[in-house]
Amino acid sequence: MGIENDWLPALSPEFKKPYYRELYERVNYEYRHFKVFPEGKELYSAFTLTPLSKVKVVILGQDPYHNDGQAHGLCFSVKLGVDIPPSLQNIYKELQAELGCRIPNNGYLVPWARQGVLLLNTVLTVRAHQAFSHRGIGWERFTDAAIEAVDRLQKPVVFMLWGKPAGEKAEMLHNPGHLILKAPHPSPLSASRGFFGCGHFKACNEFLIKNGEEPIDWQIPDI
Repeated sequence: MGIENDWLPALSPEFKKPYYRELYERVNYEYRHFKVFPEGKELYSAFTLTPLSKVKVVILGQDPYHNDGQAHGLCFSVKLGVDIPPSLQNIYKELQAELGCRIPNNGYLVPWARQGVLLLNTVLTVRAHQAFSHRGIGWERFTDAAIEAVDRLQKPVVFMLWGKPAGEKAEMLHNPGHLILKAPHPSPLSASRGFFGCGHFKACNEFLIKNGEEPIDWQIPDI
């Protein structure tokens, strides 16, 4: 699956760069010789489900879930019928504490993506059962270009940067009209160090309303 919406003009210059040719060849090789997640047709789901012009919020993950049947191209999200991963459980707990959201019975975050929440991993593929196996092969440059494209938008956008790798992306953001929120990662290892109680979801919606945008309905429906 390729990128066909308004992300294409923003990202097409990357396709012509030497690093992207090497990345493309490497990823094709990995898909041919190993089990790789997500499936190829879901590789660019974050861009397909959330066109650039519709982005209101950016949430950054690291690399896709690496166990069978989980990843489908959106950070923190899993396919229907899959157990809710621990980090997402903690995100749901924070939403419940902040906004009174009911904890849903699934981890399928497509409803957020359709409202303008760009759920972007900084690395878009992973070899099965090998976390971070595709780190450093070029995806970071590509997703940095996507982050820079959002930063250039002439409208207010909320960046939720959780954990050190995501937090470091704040240095790339230069548009004073955006809201940058930073907190520890929601994983069980760090959520209690400041993710719980961060107030990001409430702050996000207050900022959007203040700037004339529709707030995000963070309630994921039960399936």
